[in-house]
Amino acid sequence: MNQYIDKKAGICLRLMTQEDTDFIIAWRNTDEVRKNFIYQERFTREGHEKWIQNMICTGRAIQMMICEIGTGKPLGSVYIRDIDRQHNKAEYGIFIGEAQARGRGVGTAAARLMLRYCFEEEGLHRIYLRALSDNLQAIGSYEKAGFIREACLRDDVRIDGQYRDIVWMAAINPLQSLDRV
Repeated sequence: MNQYIDKKAGICLRLMTQEDTDFIIAWRNTDEVRKNFIYQERFTREGHEKWIQNMICTGRAIQMMICEIGTGKPLGSVYIRDIDRQHNKAEYGIFIGEAQARGRGVGTAAARLMLRYCFEEEGLHRIYLRALSDNLQAIGSYEKAGFIREACLRDDVRIDGQYRDIVWMAAINPLQSLDRV
């Protein structure tokens, strides 16, 4: 795997390992992270181990840790899931677990790095994501990273008894988009 580093943001990506489980569980269960996920159930060790076994080990997902350059301190995680090799696409997800890493461009930089990885290493054509429509900070970050809004799905999910809109966004591999005539 090539190096995926953003010196300006002070981050790099590395593949997630089993040793990252405690970070993932702790971060995913914070209110600040959970509130922005469509599926807001509490995260468990067993659930994460099943994710590794059923998704990571089977190649249906790739998950990376966002780390500080120099210290290697994990700040969050980025992943693609439901990798579809027939149509060369996957769904993107991210969370910044460390509070001090939020709001300073880490998420945008990590998204750019992950898109580069997806296009260069995995040869994927399309990376898409779903975001709650009121998560304006994340949507702005995704746009800065290269995602484009494609649709708003009204009342698409029900969270805490309330229907919520979902924004659907995607990024297309710029090298492969030239093939389209």
